[in-house]
Amino acid sequence: MRVLVVEDERVMADAIATGLRREAMAIDIAYDGASALERASVNAYDVVVLDRDLPKVHGDEVCRRLVTERYGARILMLTAAGELDDRVAGLNLGADDYLAKPFAFKELIARVRALGRRSATPLPPVLSRSGIELDPNRFTVTRDGRPVELTRKEFAVLEVLMAAEGVVVSSEQLLEKAWDEHIDPFTNVVRVTMMTLRKKLGDPPVIETVPGVGYRL
Repeated sequence: MRVLVVEDERVMADAIATGLRREAMAIDIAYDGASALERASVNAYDVVVLDRDLPKVHGDEVCRRLVTERYGARILMLTAAGELDDRVAGLNLGADDYLAKPFAFKELIARVRALGRRSATPLPPVLSRSGIELDPNRFTVTRDGRPVELTRKEFAVLEVLMAAEGVVVSSEQLLEKAWDEHIDPFTNVVRVTMMTLRKKLGDPPVIETVPGVGYRL
């Protein structure tokens, strides 16, 4: 899952990003509204975690433009204001969910994952295909009932492949969904990660390479 965290308090933004990365999500950070809109215009995000009180461009305007310009990301709005009128105002702007500060980090993770499942074709909480079961909330993978221990990047790549439901996923798409904006587009990290992932999943092989196109499960 690719997530944009938009928060002007840098300590909080970095803490949120670190926590979400531990959940095998690819995270970019914007510290003001203008940077958020710039990143959203060039990257395909599944979810935007958006603080309401932002410098340069207010969070309300960022939300409105993300919706009206059809960027496609689901929006979780954060704010220090938890009153009913504030929540209603945020939702009326087009936000998909609302979370008042201070919040429990477990709740933030659960809400981000729930929105991520709604960002494209609705997905079940536990993904299952070819004898493999992947539970994003528990960070577990099994194959034919056997536990499979994966790194966070291997987990993220497998989640993207399973969510595609048999459709070929290109290396570029995997880089976009499983890594952040700082990754070198010419890196061979996808190929290396795919090799280790295949080895850990075992035989018979379930990940197919489509020459010149990408991978599918």
